Amino acid sequence: MENLNFIDPLLHGITPNPPSKLSVKNLVLAGVGSLLVGAVLKKAGQNKTAAVVGSLALPLLASACYKQISKNHKAKKEITDSSGIEYNH
Repeated sequence: MENLNFIDPLLHGITPNPPSKLSVKNLVLAGVGSLLVGAVLKKAGQNKTAAVVGSLALPLLASACYKQISKNHKAKKEITDSSGIEYNH
């Protein structure tokens, strides 16, 4: 018989890559922490270091937002979509 692994990989034991270990909460806390550390460093007179540390906040917060939106979209999509295999019991 033909090799039908392309039909539904989950039926053949092929699992998708696990998601990132960083949760949305961790990314948000890292972004807010970066903003706070940058502000404290600027008050202490370390302007260049404050700029570098503070510039990490926006990418971290953007990653958290993207991850949350992606997770919500994926959950909504799984509710409405099927794998194309209908089981008749």
